[in-house]
Amino acid sequence: MTQDAETALRATAAKRILVLDGAMGTMIQQHRFTEADFRGDRFADWPQDVRGNNDLLNLTQPEAIKAIHVAYLRAGADIVETNTFSSTTIAQADYGMEALAYELNREGARLARAAADEVAAEDGRPRFVAGAIGPTNRSASISPDVNNPGFRNISFDELVAAYGEATRGLIDGGADLILIETIFDTLNAKAAVAAVEDVFAEKGMRLPVMISGTITDRSGRTLSGQTPTAFWYSLRHAHPLSIGLNCALGAKEMRAHIEELARGADTLVCAYPNAGLPNEFGEYDESPEGMAKALGGFARTGLVNIVGGCCGTTPDHIKAIAEAVKDVPPRAVPEADSKLRLSGLEAFEVVA
Repeated sequence: MTQDAETALRATAAKRILVLDGAMGTMIQQHRFTEADFRGDRFADWPQDVRGNNDLLNLTQPEAIKAIHVAYLRAGADIVETNTFSSTTIAQADYGMEALAYELNREGARLARAAADEVAAEDGRPRFVAGAIGPTNRSASISPDVNNPGFRNISFDELVAAYGEATRGLIDGGADLILIETIFDTLNAKAAVAAVEDVFAEKGMRLPVMISGTITDRSGRTLSGQTPTAFWYSLRHAHPLSIGLNCALGAKEMRAHIEELARGADTLVCAYPNAGLPNEFGEYDESPEGMAKALGGFARTGLVNIVGGCCGTTPDHIKAIAEAVKDVPPRAVPEADSKLRLSGLEAFEVVA
C-alpha cells in the first residue's frame, strides 16, 4: 500500500472518519511477559535488565506483536501504529541497546505491514501502517536541572540523527506514513520533522506525516508551554496529513483542545485519547462504551477526521469507537486563508 498511501488515505478520509488503533502497551501487559520472555534466545546474556522494553518484543516475541496488530485491525482500525514508540538510539540507551534502533523500527514496521496485509486480504478493505516515532525521554526546550535553566541534555542535531535512523527503519520495513506522536516539546517535534524530510530527500520519495501532540494537564498546554493553536502554527510548515492530540487526557478532558484545533487547522484533525484519567493505581477505567459515546460526540459535532485510542484502550474500545463513528460524516477541512500566523507560547495572527 505504501506507493499511493496519501492518495488512498485522503480519498477515504473525504468519505468517512478513519479509525486508528489503540494502546500497544496495554495489550502487551496482558501477556505478563517475564524477563526471559523479553530477552528471548538472542538476548539471553544481555548485561542489563530489559523487561519493560516493549519495542524489543518486535525481535523476541514477534508473533505476539503481530497478533495485537491483527486484533486491532479486525476490530475496525484503518491505521495500525508500529510498536516503535521508544525505538530511537536515545530511548534505547536506557537498556544499552542503541545499536538496535534501526532494526527495531524496520522489524516493527514489517510486523505491522504483515498484519495489515493479512486483514486487508480477508475483507478487501485497505489498511495502513503508521510508523510511530515517540518523543524520546529528552527535551530540547526544557532543562532537567532546576538549578540551571539553560542546561540541556540533548541537542537539536542529536535528535535529528536519532529520528532519522528511526525513519529509515520504518520506511524500509514498509510503513505507509510516519506518525510523530505524543509530542510534549515542540522543538523535539521540529527535529523529527527535519529528520523525516532529510530521509525523504535521501530516499527520493515521500510519505504522508501525521503529527500528534499531548496536552499534559488541564492547563491546556503542552509541557513546553504552548496552546493547541500555537502548537499547530509551529508545525504547520510541515504540511502534515493530520494534526491532533493523544495521551495524557481522557476524551472528555481532551474535547475543548480538539475543538480549538478543529477551528483553525486546514488539514485533517486526529484525536486518540486515553481510556479516561488514570485511577489511584495508574490504571485506566473508561469503558469501551464510554469512550465510544465521547468520541462519537466529537464526530457528530464535526471535530474530527481520525479517531482512536491511547493508554488503556483495547480492541474492544476500538470496535466500539469504530461503530460509533461509522455513519458520521468527517469534519470538513477549512480552506487555508492568507494570513501571517506566528507562535510562541501563544498563537498570534496579523490581520490586514
